[in-house]
Amino acid sequence: MNVRRLIPTAATAGAVTLGLLALSACSTSDAAGVDGDGRLKVSASFYPMQYLAEQIGGANVSVTPLTKPGVEPHDLELKPRQTAELNDSGLILYLKGVQPAVDKAIEQSGVKYKVDAATLTQLEHFDTAGGHDHGHEEGHEGESEAEHEEHAAEGETGHEEHQDEAGADPHIWLDPVKYAEVAKGVGAQMEKADPDHAADYRKNTDALVAKLTALHTDFEQGLKNSSTKTFITTHSAFGYLAERYGLEQEGIAGVDPESEPSPARIKELQGIAKKDKVTTVFFETLASDKTARTLASDTGLRTDVLDPLEGITDRSKGDDYIEVMRSNLAALQKALGAK
Repeated sequence: MNVRRLIPTAATAGAVTLGLLALSACSTSDAAGVDGDGRLKVSASFYPMQYLAEQIGGANVSVTPLTKPGVEPHDLELKPRQTAELNDSGLILYLKGVQPAVDKAIEQSGVKYKVDAATLTQLEHFDTAGGHDHGHEEGHEGESEAEHEEHAAEGETGHEEHQDEAGADPHIWLDPVKYAEVAKGVGAQMEKADPDHAADYRKNTDALVAKLTALHTDFEQGLKNSSTKTFITTHSAFGYLAERYGLEQEGIAGVDPESEPSPARIKELQGIAKKDKVTTVFFETLASDKTARTLASDTGLRTDVLDPLEGITDRSKGDDYIEVMRSNLAALQKALGAK
């Protein structure tokens, strides 16, 4: 609104202008981070963060995803409008290390509540094939479960200064247990950002954690007995899932879904497939399946989808996180010969 149009005469201009500016400043402060319906405005960097925000926030939040369906999140470049929306948020939920452009914009933002999911659980390192490097595990080693949950609820796991170390795997949401830890921390931060609805956030967090715990149980039981523990996938996104359920991930490429494998890696995978009785080469919905189909054709294997859940599209086997994860479980059971 142009306040100059409201000034009736030159004599009263100073007083009227000061009054309007004071009123405007008060209104802006009161409405900061809140939409027209009084809901907390939450910006979520990509789908796994969006799902948490919607499930925990419920009717008390308005969630704006920065990554639209079908867009590969790693390559996202923010438009000026998105940056403006980000800076107008009451809370920002993101996962540092997945989207460099988003990380930079958030770092420059003046929003008070910025929640980095990577600080709410332990990050680990995996080699290109998905194996676990125990020498680089991050977090509070030796602490009790209660102490870890306390730190998670505060958004502090003590490894913030190490989380950008090269090789850290960001795909924590593919492990239901780690995702539940993140959910608890997000819920605690929402309570701080919007204390008037703290009870609702706590209730919604508990409900989500219960769903994730049930999902974990289904994976644990569903993959316990199988004829092989090894699966091959184009995108090495499933290190946490493999670690949790005693599987071996063999990635054609690394953590970057667009990277190309070397001829030596392809030959190595052919040998692994034969030795470990692998039946299936998995590809994903948001990246090319060319390499997976070529390897499968050369080794006489099937292909199937194992969704890293970086986004939901009309090609996804499910409408939300839980449904797609259950589709992933069914695909793994089939490929591994689970009984």
